[in-house]
Amino acid sequence: MTRQMFKLGPPIQIAYAVPDAFEAAEIWVKDFGAGPFFISEHIPVTDVIYRGSPSLFDHTSAYGQWGDIMVELVQDHGTAPSVVRDLYNLDESGLHHLAFFVEDINFATRSLIDLGFELGMTAKAGPTTFNMIDATNTLGHFIELYEPNEALVGFYTRVKEASINWDGGDPIRTR
Repeated sequence: MTRQMFKLGPPIQIAYAVPDAFEAAEIWVKDFGAGPFFISEHIPVTDVIYRGSPSLFDHTSAYGQWGDIMVELVQDHGTAPSVVRDLYNLDESGLHHLAFFVEDINFATRSLIDLGFELGMTAKAGPTTFNMIDATNTLGHFIELYEPNEALVGFYTRVKEASINWDGGDPIRTR
């Protein structure tokens, strides 16, 4: 039986789980020419539901531009079950998810669940709701869904614009 993938369009972000977001950002600047990186520590996340149960998600992420796509380097500070810990231990790193803008997050999530994928986590960061779909059995990583809003699109634009004509100076930014 052939499964048809819900048509998400191209990803807008590729994300890696990392043990230390600051160190990983430095490596990505040096080895891959990505950046500059904007690092947010202990990002406030609310309304977290992990695999059907209320939970917490304490993470720091570094966001930089890598060609035409944003790269996120996500450090999970927790030791409890999470969508990051589902794939990697504290000292491990690797591909975690691809992110997509969708017009209707509920429709997109339901469509993927109907195709047999599981909802790993839902949460909010500021005005943005995001859902993490577990596609690890099929794709080897999660799928992150969110609807574009002014704050989120503005952030993506800020990261991309910082990379245009970037000379490599000030590669790690926390402001």
